[in-house]
Amino acid sequence: MELLEGDFHPTPEPPGGLGPQAAQLWRDIVEGQQLRSDELRVLEDACREVDLIERMHIELQTAPLVVKGSMGQDVANPLVQELRQHRGLVARLLASLKLRDEDEEERDAQARQDQGRKAAVARWHGTA
Repeated sequence: MELLEGDFHPTPEPPGGLGPQAAQLWRDIVEGQQLRSDELRVLEDACREVDLIERMHIELQTAPLVVKGSMGQDVANPLVQELRQHRGLVARLLASLKLRDEDEEERDAQARQDQGRKAAVARWHGTA
């Protein structure tokens, strides 16, 4: 059945197996956006990355920040770099969704309203 404009679009439930923070991210995004199936897949990938980041973060809480490298030298714990990379991936995945926030929509609406008002004033004064 094809949904027409104005029809109810059910909010997709979080995919199974997501942790609490990832599930909350899913809900926060799908409640305010209409996402296509490919975008939902990207969002799921981002949420799974959030879960992985949380697991690494918990592990790093009790791990040393400096460990011995292959030559016995002190090096940063590899989890630090992994966390940075995964956080960057989450940011890129979410950015690829090009989500609009309510503030941005309000600013756009206000800008269109201001532009319309200026055009009406210009027409009224014969300067258009």
